[in-house]
Amino acid sequence: MPISKEPEDIKTTRSFLNQLIDVIQEDISASVSRRSYQVFVTGGIGPGVTSSLFQTVYDQDFTLQTANPIFDITVGLSPPSVNTAGIAYNAKTGEDTNHKFSYSSSSLMMREKTDIYGQFAQVLLGDRNTMFSLPADAQAPQSVLTNIDAALFIAFKRLFSRDQIKRETFAMRFYRSASYVDTSFSDSTQLGVVPPSNVTKGITNLKGAKSNTSTSGSAIFTDIGSADQRYFSQGGQYGYIVDAAATSKAVGLIYYDSGIVVLDIEKVTSGSQFLSGTISAMTSTGQTMFGENVTSTSRNSARLVPDLLISGSVDDIIDHFCYTRFGSAGLTAMTFQNVTNINSSLIFCRARPEDFNYSSNPTYVEPVTSNEPGKLTIYDPSQDPQNQEPFAYVTTIGLHDAAGTLVAVAKLSRPVEKNPSRDLTFRVRLDF
Repeated sequence: MPISKEPEDIKTTRSFLNQLIDVIQEDISASVSRRSYQVFVTGGIGPGVTSSLFQTVYDQDFTLQTANPIFDITVGLSPPSVNTAGIAYNAKTGEDTNHKFSYSSSSLMMREKTDIYGQFAQVLLGDRNTMFSLPADAQAPQSVLTNIDAALFIAFKRLFSRDQIKRETFAMRFYRSASYVDTSFSDSTQLGVVPPSNVTKGITNLKGAKSNTSTSGSAIFTDIGSADQRYFSQGGQYGYIVDAAATSKAVGLIYYDSGIVVLDIEKVTSGSQFLSGTISAMTSTGQTMFGENVTSTSRNSARLVPDLLISGSVDDIIDHFCYTRFGSAGLTAMTFQNVTNINSSLIFCRARPEDFNYSSNPTYVEPVTSNEPGKLTIYDPSQDPQNQEPFAYVTTIGLHDAAGTLVAVAKLSRPVEKNPSRDLTFRVRLDF
């Protein structure tokens, strides 16, 4: 049923489709659902160090064909050229004539960490020499901004973030501390203390394989209030992520159009907490004990901020966050609603009373004989066949361009009768 249309018969509309996304804790903490990419390689000392620049979290074992990547996670430090009071600036040992910063062998991937920060700043802020910043009061737009020095970046995949993340739907369960309880140690009140006999088990403390994440350190971070405070940058719309227990305290940024979350590590964690464990290093064995000055009567000497951020590789730092900070149970670690923008063209096709009452099907009428003309094959037996009004059933609508070429076909869910006494209008919807 091809129908000609006037320009006023075509309307455009826009609608939105929301989908609830839940990311559970064990998907983030499990090593089988977290894929690393060994793209950083050192040499010259020992076996060298290999590390990823980011890791991808999947919804199941990433080796399975049915696995879907949920988000990428990585860390970054503000470049020394931008922040002269930051972690990277204080850790540098020099600068050459090309403004390339050098660092001691006890630090790892410092230039990579600052490059990661700069790349996200370029995409989201429009300038890699700009820092992410947070207000002193998320509910006061004119409040003083403070820069984010150490950032945890979470970039959701297009499959889950779709066209954007819906405002005021993002929430994340996060553990500020990662306390280690050694049941074999007599003084169990000293959480975080690893006795000398268990120093070799330190990796379980750092990565959380054996550690108990303190439930008292759990917090809910959300973008509540972002509907009232709307901001825009190179990366599109963004809002502040706040502590649900103190909504005026901003701890990060969420870029809705890009599907990227930027968390201030110093604000979402107990950065001064002591840690211990085996990390990658430029040594003869390729590893070193992080926080090795451990005794049964004193606490560890190394902290998450800035020590692990300087000494650990990107993989070491991501492993620590994924193992201990998101939990390892079946609870929800992150949740949000995405938005799919649906643009639609509504085309109104009219069949006037005198139109389309016949069918081109050759079986529509009986063959003409010498005794009587052809008559309708389909007719009402209660009426005289010679006086039967023609009618047809509409099953298909064809859409043509200006040259009359068929460009699309719409199928009706059921046939609709068309006869000379009916004036019909069909609405065809094209979504894209």
